[in-house]
Amino acid sequence: MTDMSKDLAIEARNIGVTFKVDGGLIEAVRDVSFTLHKGQTIALVGESGSGKSVTARAIMRLLSKRAQVSDKTEILYAGRNMARLSDPQMRRLRGNRLTMIFQEPMSSLNPVYTIGAQIAEVLRIHQKISRKAALARTVELLREVQIPDPEARLNQYPHQLSGGQRQRVMIAMALANNPDVLIADEPTTALDVTVQAEILNLIKALKEKTGMAVILITHDLTVVRQFADHVYVMQHGQVREQGPTAEIFANPQHPYTRRLLGAEPKGRADPAQVGAESVLAGRNVRVTFTLRKGGAFRGTLYDLQAVDGLSLTLRRGETLGIVGESGSGKTTFGQALMRLNRLSGGEVDFLGNRIDGLDRKGMKPFRQRMQIVFQDPFASLNPRMSVRQIIEEGLIVNGIGTGRADREARVRQALRDAGMPDTILSRFPHEFSGGQRQRLAIARAISLEPEFILLDEPTSALDLSVQAQIIELLRTLQRDKGLSYLFISHDLKVVRALCHRVIVMQNGQIVEEGPVDQVLERPVTEYTRRLVKAAFEIAV
Repeated sequence: MTDMSKDLAIEARNIGVTFKVDGGLIEAVRDVSFTLHKGQTIALVGESGSGKSVTARAIMRLLSKRAQVSDKTEILYAGRNMARLSDPQMRRLRGNRLTMIFQEPMSSLNPVYTIGAQIAEVLRIHQKISRKAALARTVELLREVQIPDPEARLNQYPHQLSGGQRQRVMIAMALANNPDVLIADEPTTALDVTVQAEILNLIKALKEKTGMAVILITHDLTVVRQFADHVYVMQHGQVREQGPTAEIFANPQHPYTRRLLGAEPKGRADPAQVGAESVLAGRNVRVTFTLRKGGAFRGTLYDLQAVDGLSLTLRRGETLGIVGESGSGKTTFGQALMRLNRLSGGEVDFLGNRIDGLDRKGMKPFRQRMQIVFQDPFASLNPRMSVRQIIEEGLIVNGIGTGRADREARVRQALRDAGMPDTILSRFPHEFSGGQRQRLAIARAISLEPEFILLDEPTSALDLSVQAQIIELLRTLQRDKGLSYLFISHDLKVVRALCHRVIVMQNGQIVEEGPVDQVLERPVTEYTRRLVKAAFEIAV
């Protein structure tokens, strides 16, 4: 091996970060050390709370005022210890020599400024060039990150772009000044598998072109295997294991690394009952939205066909997956079947009853028997209500239970069924992790003893090990209670582990359907093949 010390981008020694909290101090990162060379990608992997993002923010000096960095911490860049630089010195480096892409681009982009203005600002701060030159360079950058029609995007606002396009804008901003180091903190977590593959391949191509070094923070091990040269496995703020990527995957030494590698969604759904009765059926379902194009006063209205004459049948004890990219109509179709949005046409049967023509009052008797679990449990749980109130609310509304004591017993049973202790009745949603909040959302759904649950991306924001637990929980509940699931997801690994059949959607239409193994292993359409390739190989 050649001596790489002259190619060193960052050398970090003994990074330590503690946070002041009401109860004292929490040690978030403890003695983390790593080396990063030019043109190299290192990955920091681990579950939520392992200290990955805090380590990255310590490098960038973007920690909150409550954070204290250890006196022993050394983060050496170009011969200087960044941990000891003044704020003005750090500002000259940040966004210039060192840049960072965050997980959620919508919260990183300013909603009141145009895309062009935001990228041009980064250029003008560090390069002292004219506004005209900055805008010309902005168009070049947008073209480089493969945003279509870059000139037209200059005057658009963040909300007018898709999630993948917003993430590309963030990359354009990060690369504006040809940085030496790019930190990518979960850059693709909320994106479709095909968009994820495009974004990661884009970062890889730009890295090879410019020779920048990349720190990739993720909990997706498929991404790590494909894109990282060296891996640092973190748990409880410490590096448990590190080494070349191929070596770590082939021969993990630490029990935690082995557990992390073994947490990929696996197994298959229990065989569905042959000839079981239909729980939910949709025939020729259509949903049309009327949208405005152009300005507020001179705009024109046009119809968007979000769901275009689709049919499905879901049987008792069966899990039917609906997959496709963002904007394919998955969620709109699922919510139309539950009568949560207005149908433009078609018929829906639930347990042998036509429900497509019912009004809100007519739907009420069926609501208890059909439930929904959303993607983001924090947004769907009322932060001002205790666990008891959250789960009991549905029981009270639907008149379930003979009194307060009976309802409390049902709440406790639902918590136990969802794998949570029944001693948490007085706690609030913010006191739980993402995986625990998702279990609370599932407990709220099953407390009403439904026969059908719509699961809308319930595992997409969760760590792999937590995903595996939720999948096992859903399987167990299905086995014990005969539940039927409509499972909407863009994570094909989870779909393969949980579903019996799968429907593939594109542009409001079904392009392929069949048993899950058949569709994922022998896809017929090019679109499905691309989805499968992106999910399992991350190379489109």
